[in-house]
Amino acid sequence: MKKRVYVEGQEGTTGLRIHEMLAGRADLEVLKIDPDRRRDPVERARLLNAADVVFLCLPDAAAIEAAALVSNPQTCIIDASTAHRTVPGWTYGLPELVAGQRAQLRTAQRISNPGCHATAFILLVRPLVDAGLIPATLPLSATSITGYSGGGKQMIAQYTTSTDPRLNSPRPYALGLAHKHLPEMQHHSGLGAPPVFMPVVANFYQGLALSIPLPYSQLAAGTTGATLQQALAQHYAGEAFVKVLPLADPAVLAEGYLDVQALNHTNVAELLVFANATQALLIARLDNLGKGASGAAVQCLNLRLGVPEGTGL
Repeated sequence: MKKRVYVEGQEGTTGLRIHEMLAGRADLEVLKIDPDRRRDPVERARLLNAADVVFLCLPDAAAIEAAALVSNPQTCIIDASTAHRTVPGWTYGLPELVAGQRAQLRTAQRISNPGCHATAFILLVRPLVDAGLIPATLPLSATSITGYSGGGKQMIAQYTTSTDPRLNSPRPYALGLAHKHLPEMQHHSGLGAPPVFMPVVANFYQGLALSIPLPYSQLAAGTTGATLQQALAQHYAGEAFVKVLPLADPAVLAEGYLDVQALNHTNVAELLVFANATQALLIARLDNLGKGASGAAVQCLNLRLGVPEGTGL
């Protein structure tokens, strides 16, 4: 019997991409709401409770409201908003996080899908904190450059229709130091405080690269770039969607630049370590619409349904 899936908020960037990923799957029945009834709470509740798995692709307040409409104990919710990412009772949807995370996701009824910047940051930091190489008390900083699709419909329209010359340059934002991904970045990386985080949006559609500078003097004694790269490689050994590249990857160094868009249209994240005698630079790159959003959500769906993890990805 086909499993029934419903996307609440199917008109947004994440929801549309999930629909595209599920479109050709013979194992699923994708439920859809009549456009004229999108604001009808009765119809929404009916579909939410008729589905085996529900994706919430909504703003935080609307996601909380939608989750409250689910009364069917058999319905699994995968929430793509930031509303539940550090809430007890919700399982964080990053299978590669720690040993046992994948097993939890296979039985979870409430799954919080990670943010794109947070995914990149946590993939780099959590294994190094767990290995004792980065002290949990260390004040970290991170910079992340991303395509404008991460801003949703309004930002996409701005970049594709405006003639404002300011859009041609990268634009740092969240300068109040309160980006919405910070709570999960701290919580799921095992840090004692949130990092100083500067995201940057640039004039390309999708792709993301986050960097973290690390002076060896602030790390565990004897730590080098090779130590950091080896710890990451050991943690992610055998993972299909997280790849650790060689130390100071020769291909990247030969070109002289890092291609932020190299993983677009994939569910893969790549982790890189560059280093000299005194400091290292960690970089994670991924598709903000793939492993940073819709791809990650479908990966969690596959785990929850017990089908091969890469189905449709």
